[in-house]
Amino acid sequence: MSAPRLLIVKLSSLGDILHVLPTVHALRTGLGAGVVDWACQPEYVPLVQCFADVDRIIPVPRHGLARVWRATLADIRRDTYDMVIDLHGLFKSAWVTRAARAPRRIAPSYARELSWLAYNERAGRLDRTRHAAEQAMDVLDHLGLPRPATPAVPLRHPRTELPPAPLRIAFAPVSRWPTKNWPAGHFGELARLLGEKGARILVLGSQADLPVGETIRRMAPEHTENHCGSHTLPELFGVLEQCDLLIANDTGPVHMAAALGRPCLVLFGPTRPGWTGPYGPGHRVLTRDLPCQPCLSRHCRRGDHACLAGLTPDEVFTAACAQLGGGCTKAPLQATATDAAPQAAPAGKSQGGTLWAVSS
Repeated sequence: MSAPRLLIVKLSSLGDILHVLPTVHALRTGLGAGVVDWACQPEYVPLVQCFADVDRIIPVPRHGLARVWRATLADIRRDTYDMVIDLHGLFKSAWVTRAARAPRRIAPSYARELSWLAYNERAGRLDRTRHAAEQAMDVLDHLGLPRPATPAVPLRHPRTELPPAPLRIAFAPVSRWPTKNWPAGHFGELARLLGEKGARILVLGSQADLPVGETIRRMAPEHTENHCGSHTLPELFGVLEQCDLLIANDTGPVHMAAALGRPCLVLFGPTRPGWTGPYGPGHRVLTRDLPCQPCLSRHCRRGDHACLAGLTPDEVFTAACAQLGGGCTKAPLQATATDAAPQAAPAGKSQGGTLWAVSS
C-alpha cells in the first residue's frame, strides 16, 4: 500500500494524547503515510495542532445533541481512509472508528467497553503493567514496524519570550486529583531553596491554578514568577522548551516536557510511575514508597496524605540538584535510585523515568 491514508482516534486527555505521539510519528514514517488525520475532543484541538505529523483534526464532541454527533460522523464518512487506528479503545472511540468505514480498523490491546465490536484487528495482548506509551506501541508490532529509538517527536508551536536567566526551572504544582498534589507550601520552600542557588522559578498552570501559583510566589518573591493562566497549551510548549528542569506532580505538563526532551523530576503519590511517569531518558521520579502506594484514589484513606506531604522540600531540592549535575547540594538525601533509563526501549521494556524511593 503506497502512501496510505490514516485516521488516528485518541479523544482525550492531555497526558494520554501525549503518550501516543511516538507511536503516531512511527506510523507516519514507517508506513510512508500520505495523510494522517486525528479525531479528538474539541478542547484538545489546540494541542493536536502542535503535532507536525497531523494533517487534519476532526473535533468529536464530548457531549451534545444527537444532531451534533450525526454531523461529526458524517464528516468522517466523507473522507476515505485505508486504516483507522483507535488508540483510545472505548465505546465512544469505537463509534468514530466504525464510522470511517476503512478496510482496516485496528484496536489497541487495552480496548474495553465492548468497543471491540467496531474493529476487525486487535494489536497485541492486554498487558497493563507497562507504561501507557509502550502499550500504544503494540500497534507498531502488529504492523511489523520498528518501535522508535527515541520518544522525541516533531512539534510546531509558538516561541514564548522569557527574560534571560542562567538557570530556569518550571513548577507544575496542580493536577486534577487533590491526592496527586504536593503541598503548595512545600513548592514555595523549594522555590526559595532553588532561588538562593541562582534559579529562576516559573510556576505553570491554568487560570484556576492562579491562587496556588501566588502562594508559591509569595514564599520566594525574588526568584519566582507566577505564570498560571498566562499561556495557551501551544505556548506552554514554548515555555517548557526553555526550561532546564520541570518539577511537577503527576500531571499533563510532564508529558509535554518529555515530548520536548526536557528533563522532569516528578513527585508521585497515589498513582503508578510505571504506567504514567515521564517517558524517555533523563527523567526521575521521587516517591515515598509507602505500603499504601499506589492507592489510585482521589481521596486519601489514611487522612494524612503522607505519600506526598511526607516528601520534604530538602529531599526534592537535593534530587533536583543531582539531576541538574550538582552545584547546589545541601544535606545528603536518604534515597535510592535505579540506573538511568536507556536511550531506547525494546518491546516490553520500560523507558520510564528513574525511580527514587525515599524511605518513610
